[in-house]
Amino acid sequence: MSLLKRIEQGQGRSNDSQQKPSSSGGESSGGGLSSVQSKRINAPSTSPQAGTYFDLKTRVQNKLLSELDPSTDISRTEEVRRTIMELFEQILNEENIILSRPERQRLFEQISAEILGFGPLQPLLEDDTISEIMVNGPKNIYVERKGKIVRVPITFESNDHVMRVIDRIVAPLGRRIDESSPYVDARLPDGSRVNAVIPPISLVGPSLTIRKFSKNPITVDQLIQFGTVTAEAVEFLRACVIGRLNIVVSGGTGSGKTTLLNILSGFIPNDERILTIENAAELQLRQEHVVTLESRPANIEGRGEVTIRDLVVNALRMRPERIIVGECRGAEALDMLQAMNTGHDGSMTTAHANSPRDTLARMETMTLMAGMDLPVRAIREQIAAAVELIVQQERMRDGTRKITHITEVNGMEGDVITLTDIFIFEQSGFENGRVVGRLRPTGLRPKFMEKIEGSGIHLPASVFGVGGKRY
Repeated sequence: MSLLKRIEQGQGRSNDSQQKPSSSGGESSGGGLSSVQSKRINAPSTSPQAGTYFDLKTRVQNKLLSELDPSTDISRTEEVRRTIMELFEQILNEENIILSRPERQRLFEQISAEILGFGPLQPLLEDDTISEIMVNGPKNIYVERKGKIVRVPITFESNDHVMRVIDRIVAPLGRRIDESSPYVDARLPDGSRVNAVIPPISLVGPSLTIRKFSKNPITVDQLIQFGTVTAEAVEFLRACVIGRLNIVVSGGTGSGKTTLLNILSGFIPNDERILTIENAAELQLRQEHVVTLESRPANIEGRGEVTIRDLVVNALRMRPERIIVGECRGAEALDMLQAMNTGHDGSMTTAHANSPRDTLARMETMTLMAGMDLPVRAIREQIAAAVELIVQQERMRDGTRKITHITEVNGMEGDVITLTDIFIFEQSGFENGRVVGRLRPTGLRPKFMEKIEGSGIHLPASVFGVGGKRY
């Protein structure tokens, strides 16, 4: 596909929108120009709006697009960027546009972001201190830094400008968003998760939520440094993964479930065949033998949908040694339990829940969503036989993420699934706006220790707080 056509997928939604001045007097995300600078820019043009920074940016950008070679490979970013720089300088000279060096650089970066990146969001995506970006219409953009949400002084020009960025994200993935399908899940090239909602569903204009993934995935040592988990608990979890226990990571939205699942999956030995199944591919496994499957929504005719449940059923025919489902949120829970109960030990998934006990209730409800007329006791027996460990993670009120429970699923007693906490987070206070506490062992050894020791792993009693120092 030619460069212009590929750009037009994201930019050609409405030419009229580019002709209108912005509602805020023509200022863009970079801010307006001073009156003296505006006069200098206004000289070569008779347009009444030529003195605005927005108009200058639009004129230079459109001319730049018209002069770029359509055969240019836009994926070769550095080469295209050099070409854009040469044409940019040429256009400024031809139109006798005088800009200071900082203004020239800012204008170039914004135009480059529009052509090669994601417009005003590009500097936010490149900022490693930001973990989440929230666009509430064209004029309200918020980010999450260190667990706290703050507003940033960056805006889009219009609703159409936001739509162009959304189109640029979803088009390469073969997904669509329009009035008939006004919301979509997608991902950026680096794996960051994206959700977009547009009118008429969104009443504030196009809304975009981006859950950023770190360019350098978070390591175990960093989790320990952040206070999310202790070294003793990591040693125990590593043994559980190598020992092929079936694990469910549970927690609320934004609690760090996927990050923790990434960490746990990193403990899987390299010689095992792993299948990952997700709505939008987010997991960043480092092993060699990994097959990544991604669900697909229905097309414009309502056909071609491939659900997580379809992928789980198909995965069983692909000779997996480990199945990792990014998130169980519906009927696929039944098939996941069946996989765990039919020889696919060491499988992992995540689920939304507020506690380990709630996780069991959620899995029970999701299994019922499969439409099978199963008695509740039969479902609970399946859960108790399949799931061996629940790792609960929470986002605390100071914005930090912490593992609060590492809980063994023991089995059934009557009609109730019994649980045993192996580690539990004890909060000792709240000082200087920070939660103070530690994940402590309860002193109880799990019943599945024989399975772990059968894998050749022998954990010292001190890991469980027995003998020696109690943590």
